[in-house]
Amino acid sequence: MRLDDPHLSEIVALRRTLHSDPEVSNNEVRTARALAEYLGQCEPDELLTGLGGNGVAATFRGGSEGPTVLLRSELDALPIQEIGDRSHRSRRDGVGHLCGHDGHSAILALFARRLAERRPERGRVILLFQPAEETGEGAAHVIEDPRFSAIRPDFAFSLHNLPGLPLGEVALRDGPVNCASRGLRIVLTGRTAHASMPWDGVSPRTALTHLLEVLPELSRGRELDDAFRLVTVTHARLGEAAFGIAPGHAEIWATLRTLRDGGMSDLCGDAEALAKRAAAGHGLSIDISYHDVFRHCENHPDAVRILRAALDAQGVPHSPGQPMYPSEDFGRFGDHARSAMFFLGAGVDHPRLHNPDYDFPDELIPIGTDVFERVVRDLLG
Repeated sequence: MRLDDPHLSEIVALRRTLHSDPEVSNNEVRTARALAEYLGQCEPDELLTGLGGNGVAATFRGGSEGPTVLLRSELDALPIQEIGDRSHRSRRDGVGHLCGHDGHSAILALFARRLAERRPERGRVILLFQPAEETGEGAAHVIEDPRFSAIRPDFAFSLHNLPGLPLGEVALRDGPVNCASRGLRIVLTGRTAHASMPWDGVSPRTALTHLLEVLPELSRGRELDDAFRLVTVTHARLGEAAFGIAPGHAEIWATLRTLRDGGMSDLCGDAEALAKRAAAGHGLSIDISYHDVFRHCENHPDAVRILRAALDAQGVPHSPGQPMYPSEDFGRFGDHARSAMFFLGAGVDHPRLHNPDYDFPDELIPIGTDVFERVVRDLLG
C-alpha cells in the first residue's frame, strides 16, 4: 500500500472539509464545486459539471484507443444529526456524512492526482462523482443526461465501506450484491367530522391499524435468496394534530425489499392488494405511490474477475461475503457496462452506516485508491 503517498495528507484534509459541510441528495452544490475545483488542479482532459443534477465527471485519456473505465463515488449526505466531538464534525444541523460518501470521493480525488502524474497508456478513465445516491435517483439522472453518451463506459467499478468487516479487508462476489427496494406510500382518505360526533365522518383509523399489522406479514425469511421479502413500516400518520377533529386522512409509509428486481414486482402487487381491500372495506379512497426506487445491484463476472486480480496483486485479503440488505443505485450502470462493486471493511467495531456517530476511516483512502489504480493499470496500462 502506498501509505507514503505525498498527496495523502491533502486528501485527508479535503475529505474532512467535505465531511464538515454535508449536503443532502439533489442539493450537493458546494460539495460538487469543491471537488470540481480540486479535480481542475489535476488537469483532466475534460471536466463535466452539472451532470445529472450536481454530478461531476473527470476524463483522463490514454495515448491510444482502448476501453473506457468508469470509477464512481457519491456526493450526498444524509438528513441525520451527527453526534460526537471530532474537529471535522458536520456544521450543518440535521445533516451528516454518515455513510462515507465523503471518503469514497476522497479515494477518487487521490486517484485523480495519480492520473495527473501518469495517464493510462490507452483508453479513458472516467472519475464520476454522482449525486443523489441515497434516494436512488442519481445514477438514473446521470445516465439520462445527454452528455453521458460521450463517456459511456465499457467497465464500471465502485466501492462502499462496510463497518462490521475487519479494517481493510474486502467482500467481493459475483451476482446480486445489493437488494432491490422502494418506498411505498399509501394515502387513505375518508371524511372529517367534529370530534363530538365522529359518526358523521368516515375515519381511516381502523384501516390504518389493520395495515400496520398485515403489511409486515408479507415479509418472508432473512436468508438473502430469491424467496426473501421484507416490508418495514417506517412512518404512519392519522388525522390532524387537533382535539376537535375526528380524522379523515391517514398515511402509511413502508419500505419494500427483495433480493432481485423480479421479486419486487410480486411484492408490490401483494402490498397493493392488501391496501386496496382495506380501503374498500372501510369506504375510503386510496392513493398509492412509490419513492426512492432502487434496482437490485448485480456484479458482472468479468468485472469481478478483474477486481479479484487487483486485490490479489495488492495483497488485500478478500472473501465472497453475502449480498447486502441495503440498496445501492450503482446497479443501473450495469445496463451499460460490465460493472462490479466491492465492500471495503471499516472495522469490526466501527459505528454502523447511518449511525449518528459514524465517520469514514481515513486509513481506507490509500487502500481503495491502490485497488482502483491496479484495476485501471491492468485494463489500460
